[in-house]
Amino acid sequence: MEISIAFQTDKTPAQYIALAKLVDQYAFDRVSVYCDAPYHPSYGPLLLMAPHLTRARLGPAAVSPFRIAPVDIAANTALLAGLARGGVYIGVARGAWLEDHGIASPARPVQAIREALDIVRYLLEGRTGGCEGEFFRLAPHVRAPYPLPEAGIPVMIGTWGPKLAALAGRIADEVKIGGSANPDMAPVMRRYINNDAVGVAMGAVTVVDEDRDRARQAARRAAALYLPVVAPLDPTAPVEPALLACMAGHTNRGELDAAARLISDELLDRFAFAGDTDDIIRQAGALFDAGVSRVEFGTPHGLDAAKGIRILGGRVIPVLKDDT
Repeated sequence: MEISIAFQTDKTPAQYIALAKLVDQYAFDRVSVYCDAPYHPSYGPLLLMAPHLTRARLGPAAVSPFRIAPVDIAANTALLAGLARGGVYIGVARGAWLEDHGIASPARPVQAIREALDIVRYLLEGRTGGCEGEFFRLAPHVRAPYPLPEAGIPVMIGTWGPKLAALAGRIADEVKIGGSANPDMAPVMRRYINNDAVGVAMGAVTVVDEDRDRARQAARRAAALYLPVVAPLDPTAPVEPALLACMAGHTNRGELDAAARLISDELLDRFAFAGDTDDIIRQAGALFDAGVSRVEFGTPHGLDAAKGIRILGGRVIPVLKDDT
């Protein structure tokens, strides 16, 4: 089992560095950053954080090849590998909110992601001969002109869906269900993947604090931003579309308190880690019991981010790792 922490890319360079130094005091197995438009693309923050992390594996969770081209994913990964002492990983996904930001995605995203990963691996393995795909191509003479990683780099595919998960079962090391804390999704995803060697990660908004009520209210506000996107993807307990449409309307107008009031306790527990230390331990433990191989605690971590990270690292991780 692994425990990781993930950050939204909305920070100053000094803040990325400070967060890396704080995280490095604790036994997080991975540090991830998001790649949501219009925030900073993943690799700048990762390169700022890498010199200050001594053990955690670093990577994006996850990059859309329709926002960052496969040739740039490979080049940035190679550069990051030269700094990251704990290793790196590559996370790719179709991506959300692309159309809102003028980013087009193909009608066949599964095929496009397969081709994107073919190109990334082609470059990072130092191959020549080219790649000829429907969506992505390299001429036969193209090769990586930069120093290459010494070891193979794990690949994670982010998805909720059966088609992309089935592809991951053939070509990836891990699937991440983003925006979920629902243990009922673990066996569903396992069936989609159909390969026990491929790990399943789950991650979501996390808010932990001694003040349980305030933590859960803050988590509702944070989860309201993405719940209209991810809740329809969960087949285990459908959410009323009218509720999600109303929530999306509030969030689009910046009415987060109104959106948060629409999220019940049961809904919050399915799509966020929220509450005091015991709540977070219980939720993460239920995911591991359901067969999840990695749990990722996402932004904002606490009412105060630094305090939340200290609770996760100092109180939650020791209990979870002692129990396994």
